[in-house]
Amino acid sequence: MSGLFGSLGVAYSGMDTYKTWIDATADNVANVNTVRSGDDRAWQSKYVIARAVPGTNGGARAGIGDGTSVAGVALSDDEGKLVYEPDHPLANAEGMVRYPAVELGDQMTNLIIAQRAYQANVTVFERARDAYSRALEIGK
Repeated sequence: MSGLFGSLGVAYSGMDTYKTWIDATADNVANVNTVRSGDDRAWQSKYVIARAVPGTNGGARAGIGDGTSVAGVALSDDEGKLVYEPDHPLANAEGMVRYPAVELGDQMTNLIIAQRAYQANVTVFERARDAYSRALEIGK
């Protein structure tokens, strides 16, 4: 992603990484109340593992990276929370059901962080695009 238009690629890689984070968080929020039998494993929430992409050029750009990428997705513990709900259709013989160990407040905080980071990358992309467009107009 280095070169003349490297800033566009770096901003795009950030948008792509944070889009994945937003999608994972939305999936976690959507499944916060997923119930399973007390004998089954709980639904596992997803957490994006991001990594920096090291730069490929030396010289003046030494130490400057080429953006980010998704290194993987980690899953939470499948133990979840056992809750006594004997009237629930999925309750086991002891009347227990299992909920995921997903805290809605934590997920909303993650969502706000990811949205703001995504928007920051969009702003960088737009400003770099505008700067390149104006530079091309100079030659007219």
